[in-house]
Amino acid sequence: MTSSTPGSRSMLVGALIGAVAGILAHVFFIGTKGLGYVVDYLSVPLGQAFLRLLFMLVMPIVFAALVMGVCELELGSLARIAMKTMAYTLVVSFIAVAIGLAAVNLIQPGRIGSYNVDQVAPAPQQQTIDTSPIELILAIIPDNPIKAVAQGDMLAWLCFSLIFGIGLSLTKTEGAASLKSGIQGLYDVLMRLINMVLKLGPVGVGALMFTTTARLGPQVLGSVGAYAGTVILALALHMFGVYPLLLWLLARKNPVQFFKETREASITAFSTASSTATLPTALRVAEEDLKLPRDVSRFVLTAGATMNQNGSALFEGVTVLFLAQVYGVELTMAKQLMVLLICVLAGVGTAGVPAGTLPVIAMMMRMLEIPAEGLGLILGVDRLLDMCRTSLNVTGDLVAAVVVADREEPQNSSV
Repeated sequence: MTSSTPGSRSMLVGALIGAVAGILAHVFFIGTKGLGYVVDYLSVPLGQAFLRLLFMLVMPIVFAALVMGVCELELGSLARIAMKTMAYTLVVSFIAVAIGLAAVNLIQPGRIGSYNVDQVAPAPQQQTIDTSPIELILAIIPDNPIKAVAQGDMLAWLCFSLIFGIGLSLTKTEGAASLKSGIQGLYDVLMRLINMVLKLGPVGVGALMFTTTARLGPQVLGSVGAYAGTVILALALHMFGVYPLLLWLLARKNPVQFFKETREASITAFSTASSTATLPTALRVAEEDLKLPRDVSRFVLTAGATMNQNGSALFEGVTVLFLAQVYGVELTMAKQLMVLLICVLAGVGTAGVPAGTLPVIAMMMRMLEIPAEGLGLILGVDRLLDMCRTSLNVTGDLVAAVVVADREEPQNSSV
């Protein structure tokens, strides 16, 4: 606890300094060459270096953490924890999307103010996504694990790590025991490296916040401002309404104490806008601050970094309905229910990286015949909203770990 508190405070200070400096730079120096040089040659490289250092450790730490988490479980415990995690994910994601859709229908941000959609910059071209259920299931199973790592395919890598962990736990030989010890050593080294990287956190976070606010500025007007406010309101309702209720009812955990213990992970998630980049920090917070069992926390958090994307699912639903309102595309209740179901299922496979929701949104826009160039409306504020929804995603993973750990307590205590 004591080791994490100064880090979280210094990162918060770095974020605040970067945000204030970025707003001042936007107000007084927007459009000048000097600000362009500062952003392009100082704040962007510093922020990207911090992100790259985190991303560099993500894939190996996912492998080591998930394999060791599986090995420390009996197979019966693994199946039980997996079922509880999946049930929690689907139910809570459903609640999150429902909150988002209710907010956007009530506020109607797409009909507030005036916006000339013809002047919006064209959205980036999105790759075609095969929506066949069979293809989506098969895509989770990697034909080449190294290829999955190289392409950043987190679901495929999770599948390989899970299968590898099951195989290692079933193999009772001297060599397998040595390999298990070696993977534990790998995990220990990676966690030490993460602690070293996080010492650079205040500088990296400050640079990321400066870049965002210097480019975006303090003013977001009209329907886009209403849209951003709607997303943030829905995220806040889920964060400070649903999560405390789940903690109180399902895990007998004081919500205020929980938010204090997890603030470092939340700040890291907010600044990096990446669930996968925050995973190492979340794992450390779960074990050192929340004092959760390692077998439960490692499995729930590593799987949750890709599968439990409450904030991303909520954001996708709000964005699709907002763009439908802007373009005057009427969505019946049946179509909105379809959006809800797609968002819940897509939240299981949304990439835990910045802007990982955009391909899913583009897919739904194509299905609902909403002009694809409408994505250009949200690109200006997407970074800020990405930071907010990622903080909700990571907090949701930690809530899930607390709930599942509490549900597992009777089984663990009886051993």
